[in-house]
Amino acid sequence: MRKLRNAILVIFAAILVGCAGTPMPTMTPMEIQSLQTREYENPKEIVFPSVLSVFQDIGYTITNADLQTGLISAESATSSDASSRFWFGVTSTNQTRATAFIEQIGSITRARVNFVEINQTSSGYGQNDRSDTPLLNATIYQNAFEMIENAIFVRASAQ
Repeated sequence: MRKLRNAILVIFAAILVGCAGTPMPTMTPMEIQSLQTREYENPKEIVFPSVLSVFQDIGYTITNADLQTGLISAESATSSDASSRFWFGVTSTNQTRATAFIEQIGSITRARVNFVEINQTSSGYGQNDRSDTPLLNATIYQNAFEMIENAIFVRASAQ
């Protein structure tokens, strides 16, 4: 039974390697920074809670937030693949982590947001593997910044 299970794992791994997707497009650090950063003509005290509330609105749990440093860390709920655990004895989890850095530069507040997808696998034999993939899809950041801009507008209007 154990040999059959190991053979299935080897076949499954070969299939996964053979089905590898197309490589991610290469972006320069400046292109990535441009994608992930927006500037606002509002004080940090308005931008910071706006980013924080948007992270919560889209389903993230805040793990750390500090207005003084301007750093926010958040993570999504973890999803697990129960079928691979049952059939192959391998647990595979998927989660997205988000960070934001908000800084006041003169009268401008700059917000940089980053999303990373984390895939983690572990087997009954104590083997673990983790893969962190930066999410560089422009639509993700456009949607997030639109929501942040709306939250900033609401907060600024309330003052």
